[in-house]
Amino acid sequence: MEYEFQRNTLTGTLVADFSQGQEVFGFWFVEELGESTEKYDVICQAIAQLQSNQLKNWHVAGKALSIELDDEQVRVFANELENGEEVELEEALSLYDGESEAFCGLADFHGVLQSWRIFIDEDR
Repeated sequence: MEYEFQRNTLTGTLVADFSQGQEVFGFWFVEELGESTEKYDVICQAIAQLQSNQLKNWHVAGKALSIELDDEQVRVFANELENGEEVELEEALSLYDGESEAFCGLADFHGVLQSWRIFIDEDR
């Protein structure tokens, strides 16, 4: 999984670019996780519980995107895939069909999540 995190120097907004087919992860990191250390901690706790077999799966629905984790993989998807509703994203952000859903391994996601936290902490 290839990715790059940046902050727009003019607007201060976060940017998370992911490789083709994985773009929805970038939207999720910016739109749903953002700079929230609380959300980060909750997700890391869920990952630890999945890895130690205390949980079988974990899911949280965000305002536009949802995330599902199990002991092997992570799925990020547009809520409209589940309920058929149109979702408003911030201006200049929109999802085409290929960006509405993506999967990756749990270990890969955990690594990206940790990189995001380091980026946010260093960028403050």
